[in-house]
Amino acid sequence: MIFPTKPTAPEPGGQAAITWSRVFPGAPEQVGKARRFLAAILERRPAADDAALCLSELVSNACLHSRSGEPGGHFTVRAELSAKGLRVEVRDGGGPWIWPAEPDEHGRGLMIVGCLARAWGRAGDRERGWTVWFEMDAR
Repeated sequence: MIFPTKPTAPEPGGQAAITWSRVFPGAPEQVGKARRFLAAILERRPAADDAALCLSELVSNACLHSRSGEPGGHFTVRAELSAKGLRVEVRDGGGPWIWPAEPDEHGRGLMIVGCLARAWGRAGDRERGWTVWFEMDAR
């Protein structure tokens, strides 16, 4: 069972946002565990499949392209449900940010996120870590 980490003050309309957060080892086999974490939160909402795909892309990037994938590295998944919808963030261990990637077998994941999500972006820096996020309707 997944328990929320932090209910927030009610938003306009009387509903509180609920936030969940979990730290995962920075290894590719954690992608499925992160998806299951999010699926348990979304409990078969219509957006669950698209959200899981977007999360898979962000977690894969964290494991492959940041210091999260180095020995002892980790990444954090944070999900928030509110009256506005779903916001999911993946915070990694930092490193260079290369965008857009060269068009080969890599570099299309964030384009997929951009197509499925209502919005996405990133914050942070190469030293302290990147937080890459997406938002979508999850009613």
